[in-house]
Amino acid sequence: MSASQPGDIFQPGDLLNNTYRIEAILGKGGTSEVYKARSEISGRVIAIKALRAEFASNEDFLVLMTREEDVREIRHDAVVRYFDTQRMPDGVVYLVMDHVDGPGLDEKLAQGGMRASDLMMVGQRVCEGLVAAHSRNIVHRDLSPDNIILRNDDPAEAVIIDFGIAKDTNPGAETIVGNEFAGKYAYAAPEQLSGQTDARSDIYSLGALLLSTFRGQKPNIGNNPMEVVQRKADMLDLEGVPDPLKRLIGKMCHPNADQRFQSADELLAAFKNPDSVKDTDPLDELLDDATVIAPVVSKPANVETPKSQPSKARDSKTASSAAAEKKRGRMLVPVMSILVLAGGGAGAYFSGMLDGLIGPQYPEVTPYTFRVERSPTGVAQATGHVPSPEVQAAITGQMERIGGTSDLTLASGEISEGWGEGIVEVVQSALPLDEFNIVVQDNTVAVSGLASSRGEMDVVMASFDLGFPSGLTGTADIALGPRFLAPITIEPFLESHADCGRLQLMSPPPVGYGLQDLVIVSGRFASNATRATLHAAISEVAGDRPVRIEGEVLNESLCKIDAALPKASPGGYDIRLGYGNRDTHNLSGTYKVGENPTIDVKLPEGDSGYLWVSVVDVQGVVFHLLPNRTRPDNSLEALRNEAQDGYVRVAYGLEEAEGRLAFTVDGSVLGKSKILALHSADPLFDELRPTTESAESYADALELARNSVGFVVDTVDSAILTTEE
Repeated sequence: MSASQPGDIFQPGDLLNNTYRIEAILGKGGTSEVYKARSEISGRVIAIKALRAEFASNEDFLVLMTREEDVREIRHDAVVRYFDTQRMPDGVVYLVMDHVDGPGLDEKLAQGGMRASDLMMVGQRVCEGLVAAHSRNIVHRDLSPDNIILRNDDPAEAVIIDFGIAKDTNPGAETIVGNEFAGKYAYAAPEQLSGQTDARSDIYSLGALLLSTFRGQKPNIGNNPMEVVQRKADMLDLEGVPDPLKRLIGKMCHPNADQRFQSADELLAAFKNPDSVKDTDPLDELLDDATVIAPVVSKPANVETPKSQPSKARDSKTASSAAAEKKRGRMLVPVMSILVLAGGGAGAYFSGMLDGLIGPQYPEVTPYTFRVERSPTGVAQATGHVPSPEVQAAITGQMERIGGTSDLTLASGEISEGWGEGIVEVVQSALPLDEFNIVVQDNTVAVSGLASSRGEMDVVMASFDLGFPSGLTGTADIALGPRFLAPITIEPFLESHADCGRLQLMSPPPVGYGLQDLVIVSGRFASNATRATLHAAISEVAGDRPVRIEGEVLNESLCKIDAALPKASPGGYDIRLGYGNRDTHNLSGTYKVGENPTIDVKLPEGDSGYLWVSVVDVQGVVFHLLPNRTRPDNSLEALRNEAQDGYVRVAYGLEEAEGRLAFTVDGSVLGKSKILALHSADPLFDELRPTTESAESYADALELARNSVGFVVDTVDSAILTTEE
């Protein structure tokens, strides 16, 4: 449980929708905060998940939260229940869900781990929840120790929480957080690094988190992207893990998804009957994945054929009748003659003695398969069948030029006449790629790969845009990389485009952005042009990754003031906007020409010192609402005498102004203005500022004051007021 901070969305004691009383903050994520709350009506303890302010007005994130709520259709005790979504008057959106009271597996891991017997119960319970989710085509995609809570500290009551990046696998459905990489690297299945996810990915993650919780230590996935890829391709180290947990995790976490349990139902059956799961034999996998075709060699005349051992099938026939034996004896000579002829013919056929008459002949295979792969680590290998030594030599040479190897078998099959030359051409087209995979079955080719630059991708795709070589058909899918994008690659763009304060990456992954991770930049901009050029610059290096630039577009004047202000947190001096001619709050902060805005500032209890309120408009003019020549006393002690409901008015309605500041919107100044509320323990300036001055003048005064002794701004609160026709 985290300590509350002044900048949190909610504070303990807040009442939401006149129903839910906030009791404590449970945690903070990249886009949201989670709170413990209690229903004032029923007394039930629930959890509240609220979008951070910078995302609450973004329609994309609202859709995502609504889709997360859709997970409530999963009805199982092992899956957290979602109830409702609400919007606050100030625009904040929150999700109401079940509160699961108990430690997370991450806490157990930090405390040294758990017993294998307890983890068997946890595994079975979580698997039951996955069966319920997968039956509705929902894949979690982010299973990790912190997403598994033990209700009442009971392994048999484990609950899966946080379906924030769950994916609906129904045709046409979207990922709940867009298309970015889903899952923590440490527990994600290998295929998730390439954006491929299905139910088997959850099975891998469950096995990985069980292993980490048993050991009491997080997985070591490496310190850089290449190490991540390499380690994800290896079997997990299960030394010291007792059976049957060891056997189950071994199969759950196989790097090849086809070698894992193929469904949560299958895994659940294994948890209930773990003796049914056998240790994986790497030799068996090797034999399953490769077909070895050995040439047939004729037997030299002086070598005696060894007697074959009797088979069980042959033994079962020892009770045959005497008549059958005589019949078999009468047929022995002609059969032997046929076998001798056939053996001689086969020897000539496979030894090449008949090549002069019918050309070289090789064993026939069906289907005719061939594969060339260059892995993310740069390892290249060609395997499968080729029709001639010339093709074999050409492909071997291609592999050697990129430091790879070949294991090719001469074979014949139902392939087109120009198959060999065409495949050599396809491989040559893919060689510029750092990663590629070419899979061939008979005359059908599938090419996939990853280009490190847009130019490289264009060159490779140009060779396939006109079609495949004669006799071959297929597809080419080349993604734009790099596979991992280091945050440090993006930082220079943030520095060069920062024209209105510091720009920053939102929750960058520790080892870099995966192929489908969303890159989010937050900050403020002086113009739309700067924002657009930053988006273009990052997109150029991000490849196919989606890029989102979050933040307000202000103007040069507002940005100058922002740069001059000290870096201080909000202090609870909330700014409330209204109308001079009616008792209504303006939650949007937008006013039309002719309207009369009012501005109130909340005075937090217990503070002393001084309050400074100013408006910086679109044209770079600063209006000092407090203090000014008509209202010089800005001490909190004096202002509290004027306050109503904890708020003090600083911009009035026309009818109530009576010499105090009031204004209406005219068509000459349209756009965004910024309201600033500064709190300080002591006066900021030696003399009263003029009621109006330029942004440059005020920025210079702030800079001068910042350099003086004793200048301290404790908090800075702000709001945007927008005027339009």
